[in-house]
Parts: sequence; structure tokens; C-alpha cells
Amino acid sequence: MKLLSLHHGSTGSISLPCFIVFFIHLLIHNLVSAQFTVIGPDQPVTAIVGEDIVLSCHLSPPMNAENMEVSWSRSDYSFFVHRYRDGKDQTEYQIPEYTGRTEFLKDGIRNGSVALRLHNIRPMDEGRYTCYFESTSFYKDAHMELEVAALGAAPLLSVEGYQDGGIRVMCQSAGWYPEPEVFWRGLTGQHVPLLSKRTFQEANGLFETETSIIITETSNQNISCSIRSTLLKQEKESRIYIAELFFPKKSPWIAILCTILVIQFFFIGLLIYLLKTKEKKAAERRWRDCLTEAERVTLDPDSANPYLILSKDRKRVRLEGADKKLLANHEGFRYSPCVLASEGFTSGRHYWGVKVGSKGGWAVGVARGSVRRKEGVVLLKPEEGIWAVERQWWGQFWALTSPTTPLSLSRKPEKIRVSLDYEEGLVEFFDADNVKPFYAFRSVSFTGEKIFPFFRVGGAGAHLRVYL
Repeated sequence: MKLLSLHHGSTGSISLPCFIVFFIHLLIHNLVSAQFTVIGPDQPVTAIVGEDIVLSCHLSPPMNAENMEVSWSRSDYSFFVHRYRDGKDQTEYQIPEYTGRTEFLKDGIRNGSVALRLHNIRPMDEGRYTCYFESTSFYKDAHMELEVAALGAAPLLSVEGYQDGGIRVMCQSAGWYPEPEVFWRGLTGQHVPLLSKRTFQEANGLFETETSIIITETSNQNISCSIRSTLLKQEKESRIYIAELFFPKKSPWIAILCTILVIQFFFIGLLIYLLKTKEKKAAERRWRDCLTEAERVTLDPDSANPYLILSKDRKRVRLEGADKKLLANHEGFRYSPCVLASEGFTSGRHYWGVKVGSKGGWAVGVARGSVRRKEGVVLLKPEEGIWAVERQWWGQFWALTSPTTPLSLSRKPEKIRVSLDYEEGLVEFFDADNVKPFYAFRSVSFTGEKIFPFFRVGGAGAHLRVYL
């Protein structure tokens, strides 16, 4: 921008009004030039389970973003999928599920074009992502949707036996996402009604489906089972043909065989019922003990992360800021917003309650006294000495197994009771108003080490309180 010299009189000096106009113009120019828009994909991006996907976004107008902060996050800005700041990647607040799975692509960063590569896509990666740019004077973001799909195995057809005067045929397939559609068709393409259908989600988030039909001697004996991905619009098909000689004929031995089978099924069902009744009564006893024999648990300030604020009675904990001096000399959890209880156990049965509320993310459970605190971000899984359940900031509940297990709860608990049986190696989690545990870690080997109640607070608005 050129400055035009304005002369006053014969002295040749620049007048004061000219300087004022010049600096106002310069200020407006700098403010306008600092503003930008973040642009991402205008359509959902589809990723395949097990493969990689690239989420890209760029600035408009193009400008150098090397000295800007660039991040990708889910619904909560407190923790990141990936963060680039001060010219380098920063992972201290990265969501644990993305550890080692993200790669920041910055070949075009000088033109404001960047991308995030997600490795080994999982069903839990599905959802909304935010691409965020921040300069010294301005910030802006853009949202994008990631859809996840998996094409499962070809249907496996099997003959299950005789039923209702025909032959029962089962169709099974696993490894699908999202939940697929299943069709049985005759030789001419007409749909065949189902006898049964069962679909369930495995621990890795993929769906497995089982359906069955009955083929009779007078019905179409040439049948196909097709399973279709609703997102990829692709399907896999298997076909079976059953000859007439395999269909049942009237015989007294069939009635005898059916009678024997009915008796066997009766006794098997009775045995299963008795076992389930015994387990149900044991669970009810542990639930009652949770209410009547709860431990007086308090939080240990020496183990607390510096970003956690404990109440005076050491019953409440919330996430807040920290003192840098405290960070430098802290002996507790350094990089993860976690805290242990002051009380630890080496034997017996113990119970305590936690009010978790309905906001933010949290995790509760038990941990070994030797759990790593200062080396880095704590990985919440049994191999690291932690057995816990969590609510993520977008509302999904998980059991922190390895890999994690999604929990389908009929309602979102706001009070949780934790039960620890040291000798049995059993850690159970109850909704305070439900006698049946919604998850349990079984056959855990504590190897004689002291076990402590464990708590993690994450996300805006989250807080925990222990109670009797």
C-alpha cells in the first residue's frame, strides 16, 4: 500500500489528518486480511472399516497456516482427535481411541490446505468432525460427516434339521456395518418370508446376522440368501438346492425322535433356568450389599491430576485450570484428568457409589496402585491395570476392555454403584436403581496388589461425587 504525501503550505510536511486517515486505513486493511473461512467436504465422507481415510479442509482465501493452530475434534473441544500447534503435532489431549491412528498432512499448509489421515477405521469413528483454524487474531471452523461401512462375509447356508413338515435352513454372515438388510429369494426372484431373524453387534462394533426359513417339499426348493449393505449399496449372495429325497416322510420314528428331543430340551432348559436363577440371586445380594455396606471412600489429592479440583471433604471432583508450578513438581496423574481414592483394598468385598450426573465425559472403576501416572497419557484398559466403564462426551457408554466394548443401556445412569470382590476377581457396575449389573469384569487376577477406586473427569460440565 502506497502513502501519498500531502503537502501543507511551502514546508512540505505531512498534515495530521493525513496520518489519521493513513493509520485507520492500515488498521482496517489488516483486520480484513486476517479473516478467513474454513471449507470442508459438503457431502458425507465414506470410509471402509480397516482401511484409511483422509479428512481435508482448507482456508478461503488461501493463506499460509504454518503458524496457526489447526485441530480436528469431535463434539467436545477439550480433547482432540489431532492437534497441530507451534509448528508441530501435539497429542497430550488426544482422545485415547485415536492414539497412534492419526497423521497430519500439511504438504499444502502454506496455501491453507491441510488434511487428517485416520488409520485403521473402526465403527466408533463414525460421526461429525470439526476442522478448526486459529490465527493470532481470528478463528473459524468447518464441520464434516464421516460415514463408516464394512462389507461382511458371503452368507453361510446350513441345514439345521426338520421342522413343521419341512427343512429349516439357516443363513449367517458377520463383519457388516451398518446393520445390513437380509433377503431370501426363490428361483424366480420372489421374496420368501422369514421364520426367524437375529442381528447383534459384536465387541468390535460390526454386525452379525442370522436368519432362517423353512423349505417344504411343495415350496420352492432352490433358494438364495442375500445380504445387502445399506450404505455401500452392495450385496453378497449364496444359494442352496434341496432335493426331494431329503424331505421327511411320515414315520412313527419321527414322533419318537421328536418326543426324545422335547424331553432333552426340557431338561436343558430347566438346567439353564436354575443356573440363571442362582446367578440372579447372587447379583441381587451384591446389589443389596452395595446399598447397605458401602465404603466411606474419599479422594486422594496426592494422586489427582493438577487440572482436577477436589472439594474440602474430598467427595467431589471437577475439571478446571492448573498452576504451572504445581505441574512441575506433581507426583500424581500428570497428563490424564484422573484421581484415585485414598482407600485401597487387598482382600474382601467392597462397595461404593458415584454420582456421575448427565453432562460431559467420565470413567469410574478400579485401578492398581502401581498404575502409571507420570510417563504419559494413561491408557484405560486392563493391561495397564485399570478396569472401568466410561461415558464419552458425545453420550456413548463403553466398557474399557481391550478392545473397548459398546454398552447398550436402556437408560443413562446418573448414579453408579461399583462392587469389588478381590478374591473372585470380580468388578461389577450397577445402575443404582437396578439389581442387575450393566457390566462386569470377571476372572481378574489382581496378583496380591492393592486395588483403589478410580475416577476420570473429562469435558465441560462434568463432575463426580462419591457417596454412601
